[in-house]
Amino acid sequence: MAIVSLTTEATATGIASDIAAGKLSARDATEAAIARIEALDGPINAVVVRDFDAARAAAHRLDDEGPQAGQPLFGVPMTVKESFNLAGHPSTWGLEHARNNIAPSDAAVVKRLKRAGAVIVGKTNVPPDLADWQSNNPVYGRTNNPHDLDRTPGGSSGGAAAAVSAGMLPCEFGSDIGGSIRVPAHYCGIWGHKPTFDVISLEGHGYPGTDSARPALSVCGPLARSAEDLAILLEVTLDHPLQRRDVAVKGGRFLLIDEQPMVGCSRGYRAELDRVAGQIEDAGGRVERSSEWTPDLEASHDSYLKMLNIAMAGGLPAPDGAQATVRDWFDLCDIQARVYRQWRDLFGTFDFVLAPVSATPAFRHHAGQIFQGNIEIDGENLPASPQLAWAGLVTFPGLPATVLPVGTVDGLPVGMQVIGDKFQDYQTIDGARQIGALLAT
Repeated sequence: MAIVSLTTEATATGIASDIAAGKLSARDATEAAIARIEALDGPINAVVVRDFDAARAAAHRLDDEGPQAGQPLFGVPMTVKESFNLAGHPSTWGLEHARNNIAPSDAAVVKRLKRAGAVIVGKTNVPPDLADWQSNNPVYGRTNNPHDLDRTPGGSSGGAAAAVSAGMLPCEFGSDIGGSIRVPAHYCGIWGHKPTFDVISLEGHGYPGTDSARPALSVCGPLARSAEDLAILLEVTLDHPLQRRDVAVKGGRFLLIDEQPMVGCSRGYRAELDRVAGQIEDAGGRVERSSEWTPDLEASHDSYLKMLNIAMAGGLPAPDGAQATVRDWFDLCDIQARVYRQWRDLFGTFDFVLAPVSATPAFRHHAGQIFQGNIEIDGENLPASPQLAWAGLVTFPGLPATVLPVGTVDGLPVGMQVIGDKFQDYQTIDGARQIGALLAT
């Protein structure tokens, strides 16, 4: 079952431009977004915390005050992931025991978005503990993929991607430690950016009742309908400016990694990625399929999983009772640094690495956490957990990655990761933009 009439394709930059030109007001844009949420969200269940009255008041103030310097998102309505604090509203991470955890103040990212002129109309759904590629929890229920309501929109920023994909909002802000921005963007056919580690504050995105200052591996970043929007959302939320270094596809050096020792991707998806690589080559880019510079992906993934499990559990013992020691953690940090150095050396030869986001398009709703179950890949019922290798490829060394939609497989959208060296976030966003432009011709 699908929602066949997806509404507006308006982008954040397009809305801001129309407001600046006097074609509409911040109130107009906000009311239109609220109307779309009310009309479309019933079967999708993406925008689970709604702040419509405050959004209307904020839009009214913006119209009265007029645009100020440093407000490229003036009047743009948007949502943020439920795990970000929004003053006066619950921040539960999808956990029943945190249902009444009310945020006393806005998260740092929310403050920065508001300062840039954005109007926050609410928050979007997540899985419990932000620990699944589905967005289903006992507090808010299940979010469905707008392209097929019987399938997941991804997680943990699943409500975010579903809202943007369905045309409710032009953009969103999510977080990512195990593909939580990238997978929903891939499953829902939109754009997403996982920034370089620790370039955007996670203040106000702590586990309910806490406020982790710098969680290991985790980042927050934007989801949107265009590369231009990703760049603006990144710019207004950064802790410090990043240098811009754009590389043209023509003459660019690309490495395509479409299989790892632990996991590959479905035949149809690999064919789409190969088609994209061919178009890059036709446009004058050089695409390699292997490199001596590639780190040991299996060993790196093993270390990523160990660090991820410690980070997600907050250092508590694993289900088997084992508990990591301080020495274990420092050893992992050393391995992480060595793995990054290998990627740094690889980026001396290549401008971009291209990779799948997961093994398949969006899967059908699954009872329980998908990583504890199986998924069908090319007719085989296989363990789902190895798919985390496509997320860890980027997360463990702290690299930036931009996901763009590149096509469809069996009628479902698929995306591709465009990966760069640390702090080359604008480069990966612009590289994805150029690839998207190639695919549109």
